[in-house]
Amino acid sequence: MQKNWKNVSSRNAGTLEYTVQEEMELLPFLLKMMAKNSRNSVKSILARGQVTVDGKMSKQHNHLLREGQKVTILKNKSAMNETQLIGITILHEDEDIIVVNKEAGLLTMASKNEKELTVYRQLMEYIKKTEPRNRIFIVHRLDRDTSGVLLFAKSEKVKEALQSKWNTVVKERMYIALVEGVVRKKEATITSWLKESKTFKVYSSPKDNGGQRAITHYKTIQASKQFTLLEVHLETGRKNQIRVHMETIGHPIVGDKKYGSTVNPIKRLGLHAAKLTILHPRTGQLVHYEAAVPRSFFVKST
Repeated sequence: MQKNWKNVSSRNAGTLEYTVQEEMELLPFLLKMMAKNSRNSVKSILARGQVTVDGKMSKQHNHLLREGQKVTILKNKSAMNETQLIGITILHEDEDIIVVNKEAGLLTMASKNEKELTVYRQLMEYIKKTEPRNRIFIVHRLDRDTSGVLLFAKSEKVKEALQSKWNTVVKERMYIALVEGVVRKKEATITSWLKESKTFKVYSSPKDNGGQRAITHYKTIQASKQFTLLEVHLETGRKNQIRVHMETIGHPIVGDKKYGSTVNPIKRLGLHAAKLTILHPRTGQLVHYEAAVPRSFFVKST
């Protein structure tokens, strides 16, 4: 027998409210109620925390609904807890991973003795609002002064799956770098061995120095008399790899005093993680996450 689903207007113009007529899991219910939307669109609405059941946010696809419960869909994403995040924009969220765009100046994670605001700390608080037992796990990091795409796992199992097969899972890591001077070679590959000193500075050697082999590919996007904007692809992901390699070719990243920069017209480090392409840990499908390049990177000569 076909159920008569009732759509009740909410007091807030930006919401839709439905009354559950029979026991059903949340995702199938939403797909039925939002038949005009694509499956991916509905899943995104659920993942972003725009759905509440009897006033409590739920992101679980298999959340079991009971007859008489009220399911509310918030159309206005700005109403969600996501707006409380500082220096972070969520690019994608599902039951396995959270992908964010991190602003420059924000640590991925602090040491045990530090209480500084970090991406990890904020995201942990964010997901615990849905379920206090929820946790997130760091998969990889970005330097404090590097902005861009950053990936976290929602379980230790997913984290280990991603990290153990990182070189297979990650299909592309693309950065945008603003460097000093005019890079003569429009396209090239830098290969060297990187080793960290006791003072935590990474040094590059053209020969094996007992460190880690690092490979960086770059090509010019645009250039002026003073600066060059590069598209950089990592074949390996070593600590400070791009920063060290840019210094190695005589074109340090703008604002990077540690590795040879003498100017900083953009008032930040000129490095941005623009794109991450991976095989999704659950589906195995190729997925792309991108963060727009900061406008300040497109500087003009003075």
